[in-house]
Amino acid sequence: MARTAYATPGTPARSLRGIEYDLFARVTHRLKATLDRRNLAALAAALHDNHQLWTVLAADVAEPGNALPAPLRARLFYLYEFTDQHSRKVLAGDASAEVLVDINTAIMRGLRGEGIKP
Repeated sequence: MARTAYATPGTPARSLRGIEYDLFARVTHRLKATLDRRNLAALAAALHDNHQLWTVLAADVAEPGNALPAPLRARLFYLYEFTDQHSRKVLAGDASAEVLVDINTAIMRGLRGEGIKP
């Protein structure tokens, strides 16, 4: 029994960056699927999931012990504030969720080390 407890698992351990990427990918996929606004319940759920993701990220970058450079932390916190405000506009029917998809996609590129694409 001890051997199986310490055996190599079938899937390799993922990095924190990889986990963050996967979370952004899932949430972004859900947002993309609701861009046509045909299913408002699905749109609201996708916006809620996106808001939760950004809220956790904002709380993390606001922690004094966060190792990211201060300017990057500030920019990420600003993006949290923007996504929060923009999501309200989307729910009110005054804006599209497309910019939220674009922001998340840019974050995913950064998590992959691709940098910003023009």
